[in-house]
Amino acid sequence: MNDTRSLEEQLTKNLTDVHSIEEQALTQLRRAPEIAGDPLLAQIFSDHLAETERQESLVRARLMGHAATPSAVKDLAGQAGGMGMVLFARFNPDTPGKLTAHAYAYEHMELAAYELLKRIADRAGDVETVEIAAEIAGEEQAMANRLESAFDRAVEASLRDLDPTDLDDQLVSYLADAHAIEMQAIGLLQNGPKIVGNDKLAALFEEHLAETRHHEERIRERLEAHESGPSRIKDATLRLGSLNIAGFFGAQPDTQAKLPGFAFAFEHLEIAAYELLKRVAQRAGDMETVAIAEATLAEERAAAQKIAALWDTAADAALEAQGVTA
Repeated sequence: MNDTRSLEEQLTKNLTDVHSIEEQALTQLRRAPEIAGDPLLAQIFSDHLAETERQESLVRARLMGHAATPSAVKDLAGQAGGMGMVLFARFNPDTPGKLTAHAYAYEHMELAAYELLKRIADRAGDVETVEIAAEIAGEEQAMANRLESAFDRAVEASLRDLDPTDLDDQLVSYLADAHAIEMQAIGLLQNGPKIVGNDKLAALFEEHLAETRHHEERIRERLEAHESGPSRIKDATLRLGSLNIAGFFGAQPDTQAKLPGFAFAFEHLEIAAYELLKRVAQRAGDMETVAIAEATLAEERAAAQKIAALWDTAADAALEAQGVTA
């Protein structure tokens, strides 16, 4: 028998979480066009702002339908996070690339959140929320596709004002970024199985950990081939971030859903990083790095698809962990 009250509470919680994600997206999108560095990129962000405003209204309406309101604390945290992402992109020398990569990953975090919301709503019998979640998920996927189609423009805008003789230095910087991201991924994947609380999800993290260690080795070798090495500062910062993230998710009551959703988004941050790296390597004439980026991209995309195939498992595991039967 369903625990209707608890399922209703979980659905309301998911709606407040999704609303805070939309607030963060709005903060990003209101500022992204002015730092995009390319008219097409700026237009992509401007167009999605209108969509996101509508999405926020739809989620707010569903909260009201459940006699609830957005969480002021979560929304403020989301807005602060959005501003942090914009500032991070602004103060990097390759702002258009960083902005596009992080926006691409964020769209997939939103996509994951709506896929999970859709499943919780379905188990709660809330057909209207199921339909709205499916509609918005489609819009988030379409936005991610538009950003992916603009990776060339992002790289061109990032490199436009640089001296062509600096291209090798830029390639080393992109390799160092990719290495730092792999170090964060290793930290997440090492801790993930201990806190996700589900055998299928744990096995998936463990499987991808072996691949990720291989990715890190290949990037380290390419850095050495360019007479360089990993950035200790970037690696340490992102490795610490992975530990903080693991601690955050370990303290959440619905870790089984949130952690796979974040991992799905992180896979797409890696995908974006390698798509950008591939393009910079092509411009620098480093075809070995191009080949490594393409091989790694195939494995990252496959890992993301495996996570997405477990949305039902993640939703059910989160409910079960909280004593809610659906």
